[in-house]
Amino acid sequence: QVRLEESGGGSVQAGGSLRLSCAASGRTFGNYALGWFRQAPGREREFVATVSWSGGVTYYADSVKGRFTASRDNTKNTVFLQMNSLKPEDTAIYYCGRADYEWKTADAYDSWGQGTQVTVSS
Repeated sequence: QVRLEESGGGSVQAGGSLRLSCAASGRTFGNYALGWFRQAPGREREFVATVSWSGGVTYYADSVKGRFTASRDNTKNTVFLQMNSLKPEDTAIYYCGRADYEWKTADAYDSWGQGTQVTVSS
């Protein structure tokens, strides 16, 4: 069983940056895609980015493309989400999950962490 734990959230002003981390523990980490999703109050969990097991393939939601960068370091069992040029609409709880492929839907992922809050003020 893989366990994931997100960290790095916080409060920033619009235009600022944050770097989220998702650390994995338990069983094999390197053979799975890791995805980032976010959920704002009253809204469904939405896709943000996903990274293949090798780190060589990444996909992004249109709303974050060009601003966010997902990467992973399998030697440290950690996946990252670098978020630049943050906007108030990026405010949400950010989660990471595991899947067998770089899917863009939350249903394809499991082993969700507890999430980390990101708040962007205007």
